[in-house]
Amino acid sequence: MIPVAVDTVFFAFESDFVVSLRCIPMIVRYKLDTCGIKLKLPEWVKLNLAEKDELATRPCCTAADIVAYRTYLSRLVQDRCGHPASELGAVDAVWDHLRDVPDDIQQKAREWHRPPLTLQQWIDLDTLQRFALVKLSRSGHEGRNFPRALDEFGLS
Repeated sequence: MIPVAVDTVFFAFESDFVVSLRCIPMIVRYKLDTCGIKLKLPEWVKLNLAEKDELATRPCCTAADIVAYRTYLSRLVQDRCGHPASELGAVDAVWDHLRDVPDDIQQKAREWHRPPLTLQQWIDLDTLQRFALVKLSRSGHEGRNFPRALDEFGLS
C-alpha cells in the first residue's frame, strides 16, 4: 500500500463525537491502517485529548512519517495501557482501487435504499472519503453514518 497524503479532516457525520474525540475519527483510522497498528476503543479512551489530537494531525505519509507515527502510537499504547500495541496485519486498501466501486459499498447503498455509486462518483471522491465509505460499509459496523456520509459527499 502506498499511502496518500491526506489533510486532517473531521467529517460532519462524525460531529457528534469529534469535539471530545470519544470515538476514533476516520482520519486516525486511515493513519492506523497506514502504519499497521490496530487501536481498540478501550485503548483510545485512555489517551488524553492532546494525544488524540496529535494522532489526528501528525503526518503519516512518507516512510519516515509512518515510522515516526507508528513509534509515537506504540509508545502511547504501552504508556497508557500497559501493553504493546497490536499489529493490524495485511490491509487491502480497496479505497485506492479505482477500477470499480467495492461491492460492500454497493450493497450498503442498497440496504439504505440509495442508488449505486457510479465509477465516476467513486473516482471523484478523495482518498479519505473513499476510505470512510469502505469502513462504514463493512459488516459489523453500525452503519447509521453511511447514509450521512453519502449525503455529505454529495452522493445522495
